[in-house]
Amino acid sequence: MDTLAGRLYVAHMNAGTLLVFDTGTRAVVADLPGFRSVHGVWAVPELGKVYAAVTGGRHVAVVDARTLRVRARPGPVGYPDGIAYAPESQRVYVSDESSAGRELVIDGRTDRAVGTVVLGGEAGNTIYDPGSRCIWVAVQTRDRVVAIDPRADSIVGRYALPGGRHPHGLAIDPQRELMFVANEGSATLLVVDLRNMRVVSTQRVGDDPDVLAFDHGLGRLYVAAESGTVSVFRVQGRTLVREGELRMPHAHTVAVDPATHLGYFPLENLGGRPVLRIVAP
Repeated sequence: MDTLAGRLYVAHMNAGTLLVFDTGTRAVVADLPGFRSVHGVWAVPELGKVYAAVTGGRHVAVVDARTLRVRARPGPVGYPDGIAYAPESQRVYVSDESSAGRELVIDGRTDRAVGTVVLGGEAGNTIYDPGSRCIWVAVQTRDRVVAIDPRADSIVGRYALPGGRHPHGLAIDPQRELMFVANEGSATLLVVDLRNMRVVSTQRVGDDPDVLAFDHGLGRLYVAAESGTVSVFRVQGRTLVREGELRMPHAHTVAVDPATHLGYFPLENLGGRPVLRIVAP
């Protein structure tokens, strides 16, 4: 989601395209080809760029947000998936879900791969925490989360979370210093206190949870699962209160517009065709 430009970028994995959706007019303004088996997408408005994990090509496509042309394809990376951006170092971090178990580092100014961070296991999602100024990675085959200092590209913490089984999706509430970790192996969501890295709450979610989206303004968390269950929670104190569930087929990814609080769910197949469903809070 690029809230400044009013655009939502959608990885259309099976079609191998990158969809550009205008949230104001609610229209697809571009369907860019050449993104084979694309997975993660991250917009960086301050750089005027969009980064897409082209899993089928084992690289990352750097797209000019103004012209929508690919300006570079840094790599290689075994199975690029999640993407995060660290503004202090102006570097982009891409998780490698292959057995190589590493994080690819891209210089946002030069569009070049400048190194890797060895994680010791398959990397799930990747996220930036403005509080600690760290990049967090779910190392799913080691049942832990790892903190990377983007100023030195070094690991500054490895944490095995009680109840964590194959962690994958991540979201952060920087105001309350909480991290939310979705576990594919147990269909659970862990609430982690970032001040001491203790699990303060465990919630049930749908099978195979994937992408999380947190609405900071409403304090609402969406957990999308490949089983078609979307679990909705509200932050209360230092824990979560379940607000309910939505059923959407293959709703394993979600984005939230912090200005309008609308939720966006790209669905693989609804009535025989792919659909972007927009949900009001």
